[in-house]
Amino acid sequence: MRRKDREVTDLLEIEQIIAGCRVCHVAMADEGRPYLVPMNFGYELKEGILTLYFHSAKEGKKINVLKANDNVWFEMCIEGEPVYVKDIPCNSGFYYQSVMGSGKAEFVTDVQEKCKGLSLLMKQIVNAEVTFNEVQANTVNVIKIVSKDFTGKKKGVLT
Repeated sequence: MRRKDREVTDLLEIEQIIAGCRVCHVAMADEGRPYLVPMNFGYELKEGILTLYFHSAKEGKKINVLKANDNVWFEMCIEGEPVYVKDIPCNSGFYYQSVMGSGKAEFVTDVQEKCKGLSLLMKQIVNAEVTFNEVQANTVNVIKIVSKDFTGKKKGVLT
């Protein structure tokens, strides 16, 4: 990371950033071309390993792309207020907090883990404890990304 002054290395602070995000952008490679999809997500962060869970329809372009190439990059952020520096406009920008990283996408087949992933997703989206059953879990794909390669970054203090 070029701007070490903006790097976030503390896992508790990284988890606070993730907890404040509602959408994760997942980038894939579609026959050598980038393909980016914004997705709702749930997560676990344990012992330096970030596991992201996503739900999806059982078919479609995203599914085809991930089956062909499971390498992914992800990014999520919280946007803050704009900062306008009148005397030096090039120093203007936004306050933000973000987490990004890479991993491999995996289709979850174990029903218990699918239910867990869907529950984590609901907790992230609406802050509710929702329990899913096998019938519900089998109506969707659950995709997970496990990453040891992620970083946090921030500019300014968000209010």
